[in-house]
Amino acid sequence: QVQVAESGGGLVQPGGSLRLSCVASGKIFAILAMGWYRQAPGKQRELVASWNSGGNIYYLDSVKGRFTLSRDNAKSGVDLQMNSLKVEDTAVYYCSAEVQTDSGLVPYDYWGQGTQVTVSS
Repeated sequence: QVQVAESGGGLVQPGGSLRLSCVASGKIFAILAMGWYRQAPGKQRELVASWNSGGNIYYLDSVKGRFTLSRDNAKSGVDLQMNSLKVEDTAVYYCSAEVQTDSGLVPYDYWGQGTQVTVSS
């Protein structure tokens, strides 16, 4: 019913930049929150940045001042601009959208397939 698609990953040198994009499509009544998670090998998935319908924006402490989240309401999307990338930012990045598919229904979290970000010299 709802699809979440990410794009923009790749290989970059330390100090470089990448921009990730995410778009939600399908049967969408309302998007209550969207965000980016990441999972590095051998580690748990962690929330990197997100916004919610209450106007709150969250950033993981280690990315504050380097990453910027921006919304694209027209496309039901969210972008993550990543600057000053570090080796420790290497991970698979996943987009998540909390979507209500119809009025009165309980919202559900939908996930993208993930996009690889590798920071290496």
